[in-house]
Amino acid sequence: MPKEFSKQFHLSITKALRDQLQADLNTLTPAPLNEENLQKLHQRESATRPSSGAGVYQLYRSDPKSGESHLVYIGKAEKSISKRLEQHMAKISGRVNISLSEMSFKCLYVAEDLSAVAPEKILIKNHKMKNEAPWNNNGFGNKDPGLNRDKTILEADHFDTLFPIDLNRELPPTTPESQDLEDFLKELKEELPYNFRYKKSPIYENISITPPGPKATADSAFKTIIEALPSPWQIVALSGYVIMYDNEHENYASAIRYYRNGKIIDAKPKTTDEPKKKSTKKTKSGEEELPF
Repeated sequence: MPKEFSKQFHLSITKALRDQLQADLNTLTPAPLNEENLQKLHQRESATRPSSGAGVYQLYRSDPKSGESHLVYIGKAEKSISKRLEQHMAKISGRVNISLSEMSFKCLYVAEDLSAVAPEKILIKNHKMKNEAPWNNNGFGNKDPGLNRDKTILEADHFDTLFPIDLNRELPPTTPESQDLEDFLKELKEELPYNFRYKKSPIYENISITPPGPKATADSAFKTIIEALPSPWQIVALSGYVIMYDNEHENYASAIRYYRNGKIIDAKPKTTDEPKKKSTKKTKSGEEELPF
């Protein structure tokens, strides 16, 4: 048999990059997602050239029962890993069914052009094949989806369905002095760990309110606001964020609570794998529950 003297060579840059990225990540130990560790990252980024803050990171969640840690999310930061992780930390801190004490992370700073290399996509594809990184493509990385998606029916495994916003989240202490509603709305939007989108209106300047007490929560703040607003204004706490518009007759599939006409109406969010209910019923507190 004649010996072969030629052969087709297939260069897989993607595979080489994936293997190198994963090998480097495997040398790292997940650290708690807290302010102390993010401050260390920030100091590292500040000590080097501006573009050195870019890179990829992995988030892990410890099972509350078994204590076993699982990879839940892979992301990238084009400018600063520390700032991106700060956003994630704030988001998780304002959710129920989850605690920041369960979260950890590890990261790699990537010097190359991230838009060209796309290392996070390579890692995501690799881990999705292993049924890992469930928070990728389930809404965790989303910010405000916009007005057109407020009535979207979320899937049962969507991040906002699994971990709805915490309406009992305590707010920073405020002075119990009367102030314009417009100023109060701006301050509240900055303080909340989830998005609060509201329609701009000139009537805010003519309404004065007294902020809730020293142990105010998001819920008590929304109560105070809606009591000061006339009909048809309403505040709707959706699974992932809060909106306020002059449309009190509008209902939303992912709503967990309505504030309208000075009243509170609890609602059960509808998901894609759950049949739509056609009738209302009373909650244990006696409040009307909408058919969601």
